[in-house]
Amino acid sequence: MIGLMGIGLLLLLMLFLDFPVAYAMFLSGFIGLCFVIPIDSALTVVFREIWEGFSSYGLTVIPLFLLMGNVAFYSGISERLFESANIWFGKRKGGLCIATILACAGFAAICGSNAATAAAMSRMILPQMRKHDYNPVFATGSVACGSTLGVVIPPSVVLVVYGLYVGQSVAKLFIASIIPGLILTGFLILALYFASLISKSPISRGWEITGEEVSFFDKLKKSQGVVEALILFLFVMIGLYMGWFTPTEGGAAGAFGAIVLGLIRRTFKWNELKLATLDTLKGSCMVLMLVIGATVFGRFLTMTRIPYFVADYVSELALPSWAILGMILIVYIIGGALMDALAFLLITLPVFYPLVTSLGYDPIWYGVVITIVTTMGAITPPVGINAYIVAGFSNSLGLGGLRVVFKGVMGFLPAYIFTVILLIIWPEIGLWLTKYMKI
Repeated sequence: MIGLMGIGLLLLLMLFLDFPVAYAMFLSGFIGLCFVIPIDSALTVVFREIWEGFSSYGLTVIPLFLLMGNVAFYSGISERLFESANIWFGKRKGGLCIATILACAGFAAICGSNAATAAAMSRMILPQMRKHDYNPVFATGSVACGSTLGVVIPPSVVLVVYGLYVGQSVAKLFIASIIPGLILTGFLILALYFASLISKSPISRGWEITGEEVSFFDKLKKSQGVVEALILFLFVMIGLYMGWFTPTEGGAAGAFGAIVLGLIRRTFKWNELKLATLDTLKGSCMVLMLVIGATVFGRFLTMTRIPYFVADYVSELALPSWAILGMILIVYIIGGALMDALAFLLITLPVFYPLVTSLGYDPIWYGVVITIVTTMGAITPPVGINAYIVAGFSNSLGLGGLRVVFKGVMGFLPAYIFTVILLIIWPEIGLWLTKYMKI
């Protein structure tokens, strides 16, 4: 009963009193602990969790990978990625939308945040969409959905937090998410194609991009953005795959590599370094506060034994394991649409993770699956952070506001569903590469 009251207090603070999620989890967990154990013991637990959390070596991977993505953005790698994709697909019907999804996938390979990917791509691509008279629904939808690849394709902040929270290998989670991330990218492009076929309005009212036809070899020469992103991605992923360095060392190597590439091209100066560092500090503090708040709240739930009661209750149901998994994923879809996806993931892990592992599912595979499912919350109403970011840019350009963005993302949702179904039917898709890792 105390555990249920704690969950109710958490919802009250978040939904009605508009508390930041991290502080709501921390306060609910602390108050709940005070009802379960003496206050001095509760203070000891909280201080220990704060100390262990902020002094954890594993969490240093978060600011390092965020720094790599921010340096890549401020040094112009993200812009050159889009230019490269546009050279190859810009002259096709709906080519800017295809180029957007591919550029988002490329930027996701060097950036662990979907919000950062959404902001970077909106800033660069939406003006081009408006210039070439693209349908605002398709334009904003492709940017919002493409940017969710930022937490599916490694490196991913969500996978880092998941791995550290449940004690799984972050390196294996990164490697396991490569193939599912590529599959999701392909499904997003297919969803764009089918949505354009059934739509009553054209994908673009002036889709032909003027200019001379570019030869195949010229396209290769102008694909510098892809080469830069690919170098960084392979450098980090091969190092993790072969066991040359840990995830934290990989983040440091990736950030250093991004800085070197920027200096070589002379596009990364002192002012850009300050901006990249400031954005990294903001993003890292937000994630770390979420982790601390979720850790305290999770410790409270564990003491109330709610996770064990849920696991025992579900195990007594006469349902197959896939049906139970389906219900859990539906909860994640609904919860991710109501609050920040990472925060909801951290709140529910103490309850659902023991249940899923008791059903026999691989924890690495499960981490990849729920990352894809919860990232849908970043584009679905009422709380879709990517949709809000894109709407802020699109509204200023006259491409429509939040309603247009939410309408645009609806046609892409089947891509996420089909990707998850594939992973459930053939879990080897996500686990195949991890079998050959050197660690």
